[in-house]
Amino acid sequence: MNHRLKTYYSLIIFIVFILTMSCVSKTKEESTPEENRHNEEENTIEFTEAQYKTAAIELGKVELKQISGTIKVNGKLDVPPQQMVSISVPLGGFLKTTPLLQGSRIKRGQVIATIENLEFIRLQQNYIEARNQLEFAKADYDRQQQLAKENVNAQKTLQQSKTTFASWEVNLSSLREQLKMLNIDPTSLESANITSTINLYSPIDGYVTEVNVNIGKYVNPTDILFEIVDTQHLHAELTVFEKDIPKLKIGQKVRFTLANETKERMATVYLLGRKIGADRTIRIHCHIDKEDTNLLPGMYLKAVVETGGLEVQALPEKAIIDYQGKKYIFYQLTEQPHIAMKDEDPGQHKQEYHFTMIEIQTGNSELGFTEVMLPRDFETEKAQIVVKNAYAILSKMKNTEKEE
Repeated sequence: MNHRLKTYYSLIIFIVFILTMSCVSKTKEESTPEENRHNEEENTIEFTEAQYKTAAIELGKVELKQISGTIKVNGKLDVPPQQMVSISVPLGGFLKTTPLLQGSRIKRGQVIATIENLEFIRLQQNYIEARNQLEFAKADYDRQQQLAKENVNAQKTLQQSKTTFASWEVNLSSLREQLKMLNIDPTSLESANITSTINLYSPIDGYVTEVNVNIGKYVNPTDILFEIVDTQHLHAELTVFEKDIPKLKIGQKVRFTLANETKERMATVYLLGRKIGADRTIRIHCHIDKEDTNLLPGMYLKAVVETGGLEVQALPEKAIIDYQGKKYIFYQLTEQPHIAMKDEDPGQHKQEYHFTMIEIQTGNSELGFTEVMLPRDFETEKAQIVVKNAYAILSKMKNTEKEE
């Protein structure tokens, strides 16, 4: 009897266990669709007709608009190579005098330094001697030519005289060019005005940007004494990423601001680089429309290159919501009619409106419209977009979430 009773109780416990597990499983299965439905509807809000009218919501469509494209880039001010000059000496010497300081304004042809060296004396001496020897060699060659016509001298003597004359002519020409490099005028050089110093002159107008010497220092031909920059022809050198290269054209307008300024300056693209660097960028050069002598090479800048108008999908700026660092819009695919209950007056509710919020990406803006990049599965042609008072819908949605 006891054995049968134990078996009976065991069977009852087993049946209860099976029924309990079945109920738990059913509960889980029933909760899953509910959760999914909640996830689908968490970004959707319902408006009654009265609420809709009170919020003054307006609907519109995604439009095709021609919006000017822009590229944001960084860069710096620079000068063309022909506007920057490095000053050195053709022959070594000691720096005797210089009036230059960094930032000094220099005029073309102004004396910027005096160099002293005994080698300068030797070159001038050699030139004067070569000039005298050339005169003697020319007179001798003329005499030998006359004697050759009278068959008085030998042909060999005439040839030697001609060779000597040509040799001194080459020697004198070489010394003349060396003196010109030292800024010494050979045509006015006489034994009475031989000097041990030479002057260095500025080849351009500009400002001194570097002074690398001091009085009494010995300088070699390879040393750079000064650097002079003509800042009247500065240009903007911009760094553009590889992906934006196809958008660039010569003649495009550029708006830029310097690091220490707020006002915008204008420039024009006049040269595109033809080599992509290791950082996958190219350099483009832009002429500054309004030159400013107060600007300096090396100043950093931020710029926007105007790449021209493109026809893109766009919405009014008021349709786009900025929420928690992301961009959203509200849309209503179709108007949802209200289904009245049995005990409800059909005239109480004429219409219900359901709005869904989706995240989007934005592009350039112009004349109150902004380029929008919508999800691929978005029904652009059917969707009615909230183009006015979208923030009113967002406010109601967030308040509803708090109440729940």
